[in-house]
Amino acid sequence: MSIPSGAPVAVPQVPEAVHRRRWAILAVLMFSLLIVVLDNSILNVAVKTIASPSPTGLGATQSELEWAINSYTLVFAGLLFTAGLLGDRLGRKKILLLGIVLFGLGSAFAAMSGSPGELIAWRAVMGFGAAFVMPATLAVLMNVFERDEQPKAIGIWAGSVGLGIAIGPITGGLLLEHFWWGSIFLVNVPVVVVALIAMAVLVPDSRDPKPGRLDPVGVVLSVIGLVLLVYGIIRGGELADFTDVSVLLPVVGGLAVLVVFVLHEKRSSSPAIDISYFRKPAFSAAVAAVALVFFALMGVTFFSAFYMQSVRGWSALQSGLLILPLAVAQMVFAPRARFVVDRFGARAVCTVGMLLVAGGLAAFALFDATTPVWVMCVVFFVQGTGMAHVMPPVTVAVMQALPREKAGSGSAVNNTFRQVGGALGIAVLGSVLSAVYRGDIEGHLDAVPAAARDVAGESIEATLGVAEKMGPAGTPLVAAAQDAFMGAMHVTAVGSACVALIGAIVVALFLPGRPPAGQPVAQDERAVPVKA
Repeated sequence: MSIPSGAPVAVPQVPEAVHRRRWAILAVLMFSLLIVVLDNSILNVAVKTIASPSPTGLGATQSELEWAINSYTLVFAGLLFTAGLLGDRLGRKKILLLGIVLFGLGSAFAAMSGSPGELIAWRAVMGFGAAFVMPATLAVLMNVFERDEQPKAIGIWAGSVGLGIAIGPITGGLLLEHFWWGSIFLVNVPVVVVALIAMAVLVPDSRDPKPGRLDPVGVVLSVIGLVLLVYGIIRGGELADFTDVSVLLPVVGGLAVLVVFVLHEKRSSSPAIDISYFRKPAFSAAVAAVALVFFALMGVTFFSAFYMQSVRGWSALQSGLLILPLAVAQMVFAPRARFVVDRFGARAVCTVGMLLVAGGLAAFALFDATTPVWVMCVVFFVQGTGMAHVMPPVTVAVMQALPREKAGSGSAVNNTFRQVGGALGIAVLGSVLSAVYRGDIEGHLDAVPAAARDVAGESIEATLGVAEKMGPAGTPLVAAAQDAFMGAMHVTAVGSACVALIGAIVVALFLPGRPPAGQPVAQDERAVPVKA
């Protein structure tokens, strides 16, 4: 059968040798992503252990625990955009290998930390490495799969996040039951070695063939602006006060620098990122959805560890097993989300997904100290199902809005909004949790020695520590601490659900709906006119 003149015919953009091993390459990319996700999910179940006095833990305070998480986030978010640009310019494979080496070294030294300060510093090194890993994995994926297979590959890529969420807490619980707390970081080292070997053998290098002139001013402005903004957000969460000068100065300064960055990029003849992409409602709605869903989820993830371990009294391993339904839902549904999108459109699917996330978060407001385990499993499954129908479609929307050669920049934008949203979630929702908890517990601290009252009111873990030292006299304080924490968690859960609802409204208004039946394929990089 002859091909009509001018008919669009798909022309492969990926070399045949690379195309043949694309699924093996995806497996390696998932393995690389896994170690980054696994590390954070392991740390979430270990916060209680690290807060314990030596030799069990490091005796970290609530503030130090937050910085052990946020030092990683601060460096990660600050460098993501720069790492994506360097990958486009220097080669994504080189950047990926560099990031994994740094992540492995940071993990090894973090395991040997002798103080909370050392742990915070090495976590920052791990964040530096992870900033080069995350955008490179997605950028490589976009360059080894043809456009029609990219949604499927991105769904599988997103499902690997669920695998990390599942393996992390369970692995962390097992390690903490049999080894010292540092083993949760040391376990990354052999994974890094295997990933390095697999990458060197399988993963092809790629870069932007026409990167243009370097934009050092834009790069520096993006780093300074993101670091200041994220630091101010974290500082606000630490102080539980966003009106403090030490919070307002970096936040306002960061926003001002980012405004200058945008103005510079709009006027630059060789911009680091084309700001015009944000004029597309679908692109802007997609990155906003990424930020909002992680804002809501990260705050809840942080306090749910304390609910399960400090209120319910479960071990780190038991707490990890309870998150398994969320991970299973992501692994099952994320790779299949494209089928639902094909049938109903990204707008409907992502809106329902955000509503499911909001419903799961709101359910935390109904939890108490006797909530059945099966109810919690259902809630976590609903949350995972919702995320599985949000993250792949919005990631596809972001990545396919940019040319293939700018994949590193697109991935960096996607992940930067995710990290900033997550940092905001931990800081803002953590501040709400802390403020409500302190307000409720202060009336029950009369029996506590005056010198210890301020510390006792800092968090449930601090209150329980003081109560334990008081012996039998501290028993009423334990019950009061658990009640105060439950009240604070309920308020925070409602706030999280409201943020997810805002995300649902954003995607319902601005993401594209289902394309009309029989709509022709656009003549983009997939298709060129061919004559018979």
